[in-house]
Amino acid sequence: MLPEFGSVREKAKYFHSLPEGRKIDVLNEIIEASESIVFLGGAGVSTESGVPDFRSRNGLYRRKDQAFRRYKPEYLLSYDCLKKHPEVFFSYVRKHLDARGAEPNAAHRKLSDMEQRGKLTGIITQNIDGLHQKAGSRNVQEIHGSVMRSYCVACRREYGPDFIFDSPDPVPVCPACGKMVRPDVTLYGEFLPQPAHGNAVSMILTADCMIIGGTSLEVGSAAQLAHIFHGTYLIIINKGKTKLEGKADLVFHERIGVVMGEIEV
Repeated sequence: MLPEFGSVREKAKYFHSLPEGRKIDVLNEIIEASESIVFLGGAGVSTESGVPDFRSRNGLYRRKDQAFRRYKPEYLLSYDCLKKHPEVFFSYVRKHLDARGAEPNAAHRKLSDMEQRGKLTGIITQNIDGLHQKAGSRNVQEIHGSVMRSYCVACRREYGPDFIFDSPDPVPVCPACGKMVRPDVTLYGEFLPQPAHGNAVSMILTADCMIIGGTSLEVGSAAQLAHIFHGTYLIIINKGKTKLEGKADLVFHERIGVVMGEIEV
């Protein structure tokens, strides 16, 4: 049972003095006591499903790919590249972002279970692989979009992922109007999608507990969302160091699937 805290300092002292062997028990106590939990996740949630992240030592941006050596990694996933070098853009996307064969892992499944049991309000994800939905989660705010959807830039007709990834054309075009069909992802140089971002903000502002997992919060969009949380409990689960650890009640430098697997809800 969590104690009642008379001050912020008293609360911080309690959590910072917890022995490692007690932290999982306290995590479960927090989840039991919370009424509105929101999860903010990044690439580390999906790496255990074989989906590479971007910036780690083995991430996508560190790979030496001779086919794209002329371009910076960020440019290859930018709006400028889509407009100026569409054949290069789609070649890169088809080679590195096809997540159709990936399967949800323990973290995805636990989050889905928490939502079904009424403990999790929803998920805010930077990932574009659709694995949260594949695991059964329903309230998923994809602030960077998804490669599981695509659309025509002119008539806005929508298509599934197969349309782009299986297209024989270097630049896929809409059968209805002949214009380019692009993945429904947020590229460098584009604004975050609405209403996903607005829904994410609303979820955070009404949450009494936030779990941040699988992200270093280096990407500005996620960091900004994390900073607007002013609820009761903040939990961070990430293998590496993460911004906001000084404000967190519990910090786990572990694989997210391992920690989420210990949640009893």
